[in-house]
Order: sequence, then C-alpha cells, then structure tokens
Amino acid sequence: MKQQRLVETFVELADTLVDDFDVLDFLQLLVDRCVELLAIDAAGILLATVDGELHMITSSSEAVRRLELFQLRHGEGPCLAAYRTGLVVSRPDLTRVGAADARFAAAAIADGYHAVFALPMRLRADTIGALNLFSATAGDLDELSWHTAKALVDVATISLLQARAVRDHALLSEQLQEALTSRVIIEQAKGVLAERLGLDMAGAFDVLRGHARDTNTKLSELARVVVTETGWTPPAGRRPPV
Repeated sequence: MKQQRLVETFVELADTLVDDFDVLDFLQLLVDRCVELLAIDAAGILLATVDGELHMITSSSEAVRRLELFQLRHGEGPCLAAYRTGLVVSRPDLTRVGAADARFAAAAIADGYHAVFALPMRLRADTIGALNLFSATAGDLDELSWHTAKALVDVATISLLQARAVRDHALLSEQLQEALTSRVIIEQAKGVLAERLGLDMAGAFDVLRGHARDTNTKLSELARVVVTETGWTPPAGRRPPV
C-alpha cells in the first residue's frame, strides 16, 4: 500500500499544468506525504521569492512552523544552510551540533524534535527553497527514506520550476499579444487622423504621438479614442499648419 501511495504522490507532484494550480496546496501535499511515507514525524518548507528572500510556506505542525520562523528570524539553522549551499544538511542528533546550530537545536529539542534533515529544492544552479524533515528521535534516516525524500524533492522542484516557466511564458505571450493589438489600433488611428487632417501617415503619427506626450497619455489609449470617438481631432495647437 505504501508503494502504491508513493507512486500516486509522484503523479500528483508532476501535475502542475492545470488551470487551477495552487502552489500552497501543492507544497502542503509534499509535506503531508513526507510525513506519511518517510521515517519522520514532521516536515516544513521554506521557499524563496524571485529576489531570493526565504519565507516559511507550509508545515505539517505548529511546532515546525515556529522552528522555521525561528531560523528565518535569526538567519541560521540547517534549513537555511541547505538553501544557501544547495547541499543536503543532516543533523541526526541535535544534542551534538556545532555553535552555528546551537540556538536552533535548543529550540527544536524544546519542541520535541531531536533530529533534522534539510534538502535543498534545487535544479542545477537554481535553488528555490528547502524541504525540512524533523524526527522526534535521534538517528539518521534509513536509506530508503533518504532515497525517497530526494526523489520527492527533485520531482517537486522540477514541477514548480516548470509551472513558473509556463506562467512566465504565458505572461510574455500575453504582453506580446497586447503589444500587437495596440500596434493595430495605432495604425488605424493614424489612418483616421490622416483622412481627417489631410496628412500622410507619418504626419498623422507625429500628431498622435505629440498629443499623447503633451497629455501624458499612453499612445495605445489615445489611439483607441481616435478610432472610437467619431470626429475626434487634436487641439488646435497640436494640429499641423494648413
């Protein structure tokens, strides 16, 4: 049953190209399944914004949420180290850590966790966050849990980057389409002004652009006015001499 559940999880994590894709739901699924399928007791995720600032996104328990925020507030801890270095950080016994993790270890132990394992959400040179696994007992993860955790975080990272790329592409396509539509309207407005004012197309464009600048109006918005408002002409001061 656990093997079937794992397969189902991989399928769910790979499916980000749906219209109603929700990042929070996606990451909550990841932490919930980690707790369900791995030899751990809790999990959390730190995710970076496009400017590289880390945020606590989701967790499987209130205690983990506090520990993630603790690390962000103090700028230290294994989860931040995994994100900054792009390497797996393993702390199998929080009673035996160096000075860099001492404050975090004390906070984690106080909340009932004695081991933590942080895996970067990384694809090649692009690190977008960290998946953090917490255990109530000291000791390393077993080999199967390590392999499964790395596979889950890899699939999730690829899926998130794919979804981000699709959205960026869609935004670019939308912007390009808007630019093309605006260009068509501007050409129509040039033709209208050329006929109304007895100008060639270049002269009509100079009038259109000049009035847009004078009134601090977008060229495409002014073009729509010219095309849709019957009889519109620029003020006398902007009209070319007869």
